[in-house]
Amino acid sequence: MTQIVILPHHELCPEGAAIEAKPGESICEALLRSDIEIEHACEMSCACTTCHVIVREGFDSLSEADELEEDYLDKAWGLEPESRLSCQALVADEDLVVEIPRYTINHASERH
Repeated sequence: MTQIVILPHHELCPEGAAIEAKPGESICEALLRSDIEIEHACEMSCACTTCHVIVREGFDSLSEADELEEDYLDKAWGLEPESRLSCQALVADEDLVVEIPRYTINHASERH
């Protein structure tokens, strides 16, 4: 199992968290399975940017971003060079440190 350290997020995990992920699992799947309710408005189909994360450590161990993900990332709020859509970033064997940005550009949030 791979450890993912989630940096503190004011709503989703104020204290931060350390979770386990299976190699080949997406960061989004691991977060949701661990009760960290990251937004995923498109149901993990790579059709929005609501599950955008910044991978602070272990970025190079993730699966390669494809052209569609890169196109969506260009629209994400707070884009950084280590940004990924968590629904598309597949975990390998290297531990990760992940930051969930404070905002998304989702105009129809599922959290009211």
